[in-house]
Amino acid sequence: MAFISVAEELTKKSVTSVENKFITKYLTELEPVAVKVYLFALYLYQNGQSEYTIADFATKLHLTEDAVKDYFEYLDEFELVSVISRSPFEVKILDCDNYSGKPKKLHPEKYEGLYEEIQSAVNGRMISQNEFREYLYLLEEYDLERHAIIKIVNYCVNLKGDTIGAAYIKKVIKNFCESGVTTEAQIDEKLASYTASSASLLKIFAACSIKRQPEVEDGELLNKWLTLGYSEDAIICAAKSFKTKSFEKLDEAISELYKNNKFDAKEIDDYRKMKNSLYDTAFAVAKSLSVYMPDPTPYVENYVNVWSGYGFSGEALKKIANYCFLSGRNSFDAMNDFTVNLYRDAFVDDDSINHLLEQLAEDDKFIKSILNACGLTRKIIPYDRQALSRWRDWGFNEAMIIKAAELSAGKNNPVAAMNYLLSTWKNGGIYTVENIPINSFKSDSPKKTIKAIQRERSLEILKKLYDESDGD
Repeated sequence: MAFISVAEELTKKSVTSVENKFITKYLTELEPVAVKVYLFALYLYQNGQSEYTIADFATKLHLTEDAVKDYFEYLDEFELVSVISRSPFEVKILDCDNYSGKPKKLHPEKYEGLYEEIQSAVNGRMISQNEFREYLYLLEEYDLERHAIIKIVNYCVNLKGDTIGAAYIKKVIKNFCESGVTTEAQIDEKLASYTASSASLLKIFAACSIKRQPEVEDGELLNKWLTLGYSEDAIICAAKSFKTKSFEKLDEAISELYKNNKFDAKEIDDYRKMKNSLYDTAFAVAKSLSVYMPDPTPYVENYVNVWSGYGFSGEALKKIANYCFLSGRNSFDAMNDFTVNLYRDAFVDDDSINHLLEQLAEDDKFIKSILNACGLTRKIIPYDRQALSRWRDWGFNEAMIIKAAELSAGKNNPVAAMNYLLSTWKNGGIYTVENIPINSFKSDSPKKTIKAIQRERSLEILKKLYDESDGD
């Protein structure tokens, strides 16, 4: 993508090469080189020079790439352009009519001698007029005291060296100002607080393997954690337990600990071990299910942590996952349905899980023999397990079920045929292979056989009822 683009509104306008409002409203306020940058950017757009890179742009205007970026940032302050990306660097030229206020007007005479003071602090490089103007903007925008900005610049130089870049200085100034620190006295107080916590920060940095020097922002985070109720030892324990490599990651870890009411070092260590165990279990379950986890966290939070809360051990969950894969339930959702059913039926402890899974494995082995007897070679499906459970509820042993499968072989739907045949035997009171009628499922007259069996069964029931009433 070209590093210069324009707002849609501008493309619809019929104007001269430069909007008249730019000349009447902005020209007298802008730095001369910034005008060159703006005009050349317009030229490139209007002539379709989209292949121009920022390096080409800088070379054409005899500037460095950093200088070009600085001038576009400067034009962004006036809302003549918008820096929409800094890596890669991309700029959008805006419509002058979009600007809601007036161009910023500075009065450098108010800050006579300030440039020399800043340059004296940053004596490893030259302060450009553009950079100095940005410091003036910050002074005006935040109503920052003149001596306060000198204190901040000196702090930055002491921390980073006298060749420190403008971007870092501006960042620190904004951080101070946005936290309400704008006077020299407030700056002194904040820096004193930071100095007092430096020893603790260095210990925490060592636990995080951070090589840089502590900064004011680090001190603010430390104060936040202390205010939440964490001791220095607890913070160091959190850094080591979570293996954080930055204060941002350590802040995320402490926020998680605070949410889960873990404050003491032992609590933190135990919590992390438990969490590590959950992640290990999630990976093991995913491997057994043959499921790819791009990010394990959602699987831990939505499944493994819930199952652990039910009381399932990690070993039990691994065995359940292995059975789920073999039985066609090879997803976290399908395993969750199975696991919830186990919990509902009180199969949670390791012994009951082991016994149940062994029984289920035996059932699947038997179902496979039923399918083979039926002449089927397909995989086991959930309906097969439901059918076996139903046939057992009807009172049939394995020999009767296998016999029904053999007699159903060759039918269009052997399992349905088994249901039909076993239902007939149940209604006829036939529960042993020896009592199965010879003509069961023969093609001559299956209906006659059924009726005969049912008639005999009905007569037995009527005779029993008659005998009972006669006795009364």
